[in-house]
Amino acid sequence: MQNSVDPQVGWAPDQHKVATHCPYCALQCGMYISGPREEATIGGNPRFPVNNGRMCIKGWHAAATLQHPERLRTPLRRAADGTFEPISWKEALATIADNFRRVQTHYGKDALGVLGGGSLTNEKAYLLGKFARVALGTSQIDYNGRFCMSSAATAGQAAFGLDRGLPFPVSDIPQADVVMLVGSNAAETMPPLMQYFESQRRQGGYLIVVDPRASITAQTATVYLRLTPGTDAALANGILHILIREGWLDYQYIQQRTTDFERVKANVALYWPERVERITGIAEAQLFQVARMLGEARSAIILTARGAEQQHQGVHNVLSYINIALALGLVGRSGSGYGCLTGQGNGQGGREHGQKADQLPGYRHITDPIARRHIAGVWGVAEEMLPGPGRSAYEMLEALGRPDGIYALLIMGTNLAVSAPNALHIQERLRAAEFMVVVDFFLSETARLADVVLPATQWAEEEGTITNLEGRVLRRRRAFPAPQGIYTDSEILCMLAATMGKGDYFSYTEASQIFDELARASAGGPADYAGISYEKIDEQDGVFWPCPSTEHPGMPRLFQERFPTPSGRARFHAITHQASAEEPDATYPLYLTTGRVLAQYQSGTQTRRVEQLNASASQPWLEVHPTTAGTYGITDGEPVQATTRRGSAVFRAKVTGAIREDTIFVPFHWGGQQSANRLTNPALDPESRMPEFKVCAVRIERANASSIMEV
Repeated sequence: MQNSVDPQVGWAPDQHKVATHCPYCALQCGMYISGPREEATIGGNPRFPVNNGRMCIKGWHAAATLQHPERLRTPLRRAADGTFEPISWKEALATIADNFRRVQTHYGKDALGVLGGGSLTNEKAYLLGKFARVALGTSQIDYNGRFCMSSAATAGQAAFGLDRGLPFPVSDIPQADVVMLVGSNAAETMPPLMQYFESQRRQGGYLIVVDPRASITAQTATVYLRLTPGTDAALANGILHILIREGWLDYQYIQQRTTDFERVKANVALYWPERVERITGIAEAQLFQVARMLGEARSAIILTARGAEQQHQGVHNVLSYINIALALGLVGRSGSGYGCLTGQGNGQGGREHGQKADQLPGYRHITDPIARRHIAGVWGVAEEMLPGPGRSAYEMLEALGRPDGIYALLIMGTNLAVSAPNALHIQERLRAAEFMVVVDFFLSETARLADVVLPATQWAEEEGTITNLEGRVLRRRRAFPAPQGIYTDSEILCMLAATMGKGDYFSYTEASQIFDELARASAGGPADYAGISYEKIDEQDGVFWPCPSTEHPGMPRLFQERFPTPSGRARFHAITHQASAEEPDATYPLYLTTGRVLAQYQSGTQTRRVEQLNASASQPWLEVHPTTAGTYGITDGEPVQATTRRGSAVFRAKVTGAIREDTIFVPFHWGGQQSANRLTNPALDPESRMPEFKVCAVRIERANASSIMEV
């Protein structure tokens, strides 16, 4: 590998120093990694224009997993006694191919499911979708971004005709007079992003934070709205009611660039401040204060995140906030707009190129005849060979082992035994599969349930691209060769395709070849990468899609002149607030909400194995208000059992005034008896199929000290 390349294309002058990107969140901080692998160190890249050299604790210690003693080094097969035994790659691939053929022969093509992840590079996500539809011929493919970005993506498509998390670069944030941040604790989930909010504040801007919990981010806000969990749509409707009543709207923008405003105006007439206060718990005075701040601002940005989106009415919640942005004429203006803070490292690119149940590469819909014909041509298959849409992630898991359901499963890049809602039930469904393959670099909770486990390379050992929360396509560069006997996910898919007799469709030798095919496949689609190449990414520090030709520079800001809808206008949506799928009652009298913490990430498969991160957050806790703790006789630091209709889990109590009296908060990065997702509700949004992670009814009680000792 040539390391001594001009710094302008992304390499550091020191040949042992490689410029790449963090393996964690969608900010995709630029970093340098220095070798050798056994002593690899991380440094921030001050030249990368997103993080400007800043990183969080996870990024600084990202190299710790590369040489971890628990790392998988060989394929594993479950033996008759239930333990794992090492096998050769030849044996592993043959075992997988034989069982996949057996299941499909006996039950049909769609009896085989594939689940991917938002951490996979664009090349892997693209190849996984192609593998499912061409090598396996199954419609049953989805990914864990269904649990992360699906509500915001669905809302963006409905309102704007396009979903790109941020339709503007993060550098626009400081230009806004007002930023409204809904359901995000950015100070812990993506700390380098806070430099933009800090800059906005230094320039005299105001920050509004909406969250049931007074997080670290909320504590920096000019105005903090501590709403009742599950009442986002009512809050947004109430703010829009005041904006209309006071005349704080951009009527020219509404008339020229939107449709259906009158329906929304009639609908929000029902959300007068007194009613909204009763629903949300937000005082009328605060509602008016926030409406005035937004309505009188020269520029404003509204940002949503998982707090508002991971609900059974997540799409409607997002659309209600988009209504405010459209009514104020914010969308498409410099320093203004609506955006969604994408969570997973490649949560944006991962949903664009075909590993989602209803999509083909380029963000095309799988039922569109024109899209099907185009993709079939790129792949060299007959159009009728392409299957139709499949089940969403939770519905696929629910169908495991059931009649006319799914009997075999390939999982790549996700730890569903921890990250799925109603986790105990999902673990039962995973065990019900006749055959399951997991590709990972650690024996995760999900891998422990598999029949075959395949080891894969980690982020610093592979080439590829990721698309960050701005829609900026970036290069992930290989710093170290793969350990002997370990392959990239893409290489694994190609080897498996060859074993199944489909190798001619998967004859790649470099990640760049996959990307070039992805670019051709995406050409003309909403997420058009046709004009992007590795070289262009290097030259520009990333390329914003859409980029339809080699001459096109990419598009950092969308919607400035028109929206990609048939009319060219954005669409308002009249949204009615609905109660959460599960409200507190006499048996389960409190709300449960969940979230992330600074030192851990997702299901913790990587971060829980890093000593420095565990020193900061070694186990989860249960945040409870002092008044509520007193009611239940709970003291700070003692074990507490939380129980919902789905299961129980035990945590240490953290008594704090940062949480509402009617609500408890638990982080979700742990498994076993400390798994928050044992408790969460799988009720699905009818449009996005997003589970309701963020709201359910719960009861708490003191637990024995031994309960904590056992976990």
